Amino acid sequence: MNVTHAREYILNRMARELSPDFHYHNIEHTTDVHRACVKLAGMEGVNSHDLALLETAAWYHDSGIFITYDNHEEASVKIAREILPTFNYSDADLDILERIILKTKLPQSAITLLGEILCDADLDYLGRPDFFMIAQRLRYEWLLLGKYYGLKEWYQLQLDFLGNHKYYTRAARMLRNEGKEKNLAEIRRICGK
Repeated sequence: MNVTHAREYILNRMARELSPDFHYHNIEHTTDVHRACVKLAGMEGVNSHDLALLETAAWYHDSGIFITYDNHEEASVKIAREILPTFNYSDADLDILERIILKTKLPQSAITLLGEILCDADLDYLGRPDFFMIAQRLRYEWLLLGKYYGLKEWYQLQLDFLGNHKYYTRAARMLRNEGKEKNLAEIRRICGK
């Protein structure tokens, strides 16, 4: 597997093809998910081959957004299956990538450690101080795509989402649960609950 070339390919494609309306699903988000994957994988003791797969999944997990916004995870798998063999990914590698990328579709449903790490990394921001800024980027992205939520409605949606969300891995819970609880308390305050 040539993770470096696989990464360069998809980041260059994102730079060329991503809609400027994607204020959340962009290169910054992809890079953020990758960073969180590497950190969580280190804390969870992931071996080097699985780390290479996990890094690739992070780079490609939202790439299907070039093709379709809804159900972009399936399109991401299609892109990965088309492109990654040119970077020496085996059929077995592609099967693993497919399984873990599809698990990031909401509601997430990871069942393997790699899938759990990718899901936790994808929503790492829920437990960080920049949660509100990132969440507003998603709200703005949805607005530009015709999905309008007023502030009260948006915060209720966030309250429900954070209130029901659980990180899968011990590492993510250790790093982000306390911050997520603080963000949830702030949303409750905003909503008057």
